[in-house]
Parts: sequence; structure tokens; C-alpha cells
Amino acid sequence: MRRSLPFLAGAALVVVLSAPAVADSGGDDGFTIKDPRITESSGLAASHLHPGVYWTHNDSDDGAYLYAVDSRTGRTVATVTMTGVGAPRDVEAISIGPDGDLYVGDIGDNLGGKWDHVWIYRLPEPKVLKDQTVRATQYVVKYADGPRNAEALMVHPKTGRVYVVDKNEDGGHLYEGPSRLSASGTNVFRPVAPVDLWATDAAFSPDGRQLAVRGYFGGIAYEWNGGKIKREGRLNVPLQGQGESVTYSPDGSKLMYGSEGADSAVQPEDAPGSAGSDSKSPSNGGGSSAGGGDGGGLGGGFKVGALAVAAACAVLFGLRRLLRRS
Repeated sequence: MRRSLPFLAGAALVVVLSAPAVADSGGDDGFTIKDPRITESSGLAASHLHPGVYWTHNDSDDGAYLYAVDSRTGRTVATVTMTGVGAPRDVEAISIGPDGDLYVGDIGDNLGGKWDHVWIYRLPEPKVLKDQTVRATQYVVKYADGPRNAEALMVHPKTGRVYVVDKNEDGGHLYEGPSRLSASGTNVFRPVAPVDLWATDAAFSPDGRQLAVRGYFGGIAYEWNGGKIKREGRLNVPLQGQGESVTYSPDGSKLMYGSEGADSAVQPEDAPGSAGSDSKSPSNGGGSSAGGGDGGGLGGGFKVGALAVAAACAVLFGLRRLLRRS
């Protein structure tokens, strides 16, 4: 999505002044994506078959590629090329369903809601990690209330139903797909609840009881409540250059937050209710927040001292994306 110059400059300044400490030991302690091809990681999903592996992909029209990254080393251990899906337009999200299939959301709309349909791709998670070509099923998606931009796609881990959260500076909505996606017809997603955030990604907890929604500078934890979501509080989202992805660790103890950019870090935070969290529920006042009615406060736990060159790099990166997408 196109972003304003003031937003990009502000993001760069915040990152410089409040750079979080990132453990580089890998796994649930966080890791750095080292593949030079992955410069716009926009989605993240923990593998169901391969411990320590996370699936990601580039934003925009990079191509029909998925990357399996080993969190212990940060290196790509498999590249999957999807066939049967044509040319992707703006891939923004990835999730894994209870059937073990990967669901890829080609749901971004850089034209501000002018595409009358978007796509979801579905393919089995490879049992062997190697470079390979996998045929995917392509689903046509439309929204009941008209076209829109979105970057968050989630598959419920118990029901297998697919959900989307649209991206709107004033807050968006949770959209529910049909009980089963149809490859032969149009799949209409309907708004079922407001989401008070400028959402860039979202994820279900492994038990399906929690929904975590993130934005650029904050996030919200919801109780799933059978789809009638109830806000529980704010998430402690680390400050990142352009935070666009989140997933739970396989055991549900951590939320793993990813960002766009070369050598981007995936940073962990204790999931609400986990043994390592400060309480059984998310913060109702502290932590970082963004978008909608969730303010713009910046949470604690950050180390000051990033070099000024980081600001210049962040600004140049933002300007490059702004000019490319204008």
C-alpha cells in the first residue's frame, strides 16, 4: 500500500530512537532472515511439519514464491514455486490451516480498493524441504461491501474457515469467508466485527481461542469467542522499520513479529496468557499501540543507541517503496 512521506520519515525516526534489542540465537528467541531475495517479508507462518521453520514471502509482485526459513540459522532451506495461480499482484499474508495446507493471501490492493476481486492460493505444505514446484488451488474472493485493501489473512486452526482483516487508517473490519472455499465460483467475505487498528497482519493462537492483530506500532489481542470477538487489551509489539507480519510460535507461547527490509529481524514477544507473560491478559494501558482508537503510545523495553545511518537507510528504503508504488 502507498504510504505518506511523513509516515515513512516518522517511522524511520522512531526506529532510530527506540531500536529494540533482538536476540540472534534463532528459534523462539528471534532470528534474522538472511536470504538476499527476501527484502519485503510481508507474511509469516510457523510450519506444522518442520520444527523451527517459518514460511514467508515477499510483498507485491515478486512472483509466486514461498520461502522456508530455518529460525535457528536465518537461512532459507527451501523455495517453493507455486503453479496454477497466474501472476500474483500483491501477496500480503500466509497462514496454515488445520488440514496442514498453506493459504496465501494475494489480497493487497495498491490501487486503494479498485480491484473488484482478489485471490487466495492454497497448497499442501511440502513434506520434504527442498526447492520445488507445487501446484496450488486459486480462489476468487470478493467482499460483500466492495473492494478494499487488506494485508491480514488467517485460517482458524479448528474450523478451517478463512478470515481477512482489511487495512484502513481509521480501523477496519474482520471479514468471514464461506465455510468452505469454492474453486469454481466467487467466495464472498462478509464483515462480522470492527477492528480498531490499521492492521498489517493477524494470527490465531494454536488453540483458536485468541486472535492477535498487529499494526505498524502496536497491536490488539482479542478473545475469539466463536467469531464474536472481544477486545482484551493491547499487545506489546516491538518497534520495527515496517512491521507487516505476525504469527504464533508452534506452542503458542510467543508471538513472532516480522518486518520488511533486507536482513529483517523476526522478534518474539510473550503471547498473552503464556507462562512468560507478565499477566494472564494483555495490557489494558501499557505497551505500544497504533491505528483506529488505539492511540500511538510506545511501550517500554527498548534500548536507545541505534546509529544515525539507520535513519538514513530507513528513509531511503521508504522513499524507494513510495516512488515505486506511486
